[in-house]
Amino acid sequence: MAQDDVVVTPVGWVAAQAQKYEESGGTKGTTVMGVPCLLLDYQGRKSGLWRRTVLMYGRDGEDYLLVGSNYGNDEHPLWYLNLQANPAVRLQVGTERFEATAETLPPEEKERVWPGLVELFPRYASYRAKTTRDIPVVRLRRSGD
Repeated sequence: MAQDDVVVTPVGWVAAQAQKYEESGGTKGTTVMGVPCLLLDYQGRKSGLWRRTVLMYGRDGEDYLLVGSNYGNDEHPLWYLNLQANPAVRLQVGTERFEATAETLPPEEKERVWPGLVELFPRYASYRAKTTRDIPVVRLRRSGD
């Protein structure tokens, strides 16, 4: 599938960030508030369309970690719901593009990586305190690894 066949999120600043990231080939727009970010292409669970968003990430060894914080709102972010239905994704991290598989971390693994994610982006702690929803952490593992 061509990269042009991807629907970029309509959210203003995210769309602008994704465009900057894409147009620069991954040399610009690679951080948000000083935190590294990646382009995530995922398939919509209802539409089947490929969609793109920009998300902050942490690392756990060779894997990438995403936090489904949704700013501490009581609903999961739409990208997370789509990853649950279709875990095969495409990433761009800096200048590198590759396929990966998404997996929600079980509670004990999430608690192991959580302190590092809060260190990376301290607002995650306040988002977690704001909601009764269990904020998921998603592992993205490069396909073939």
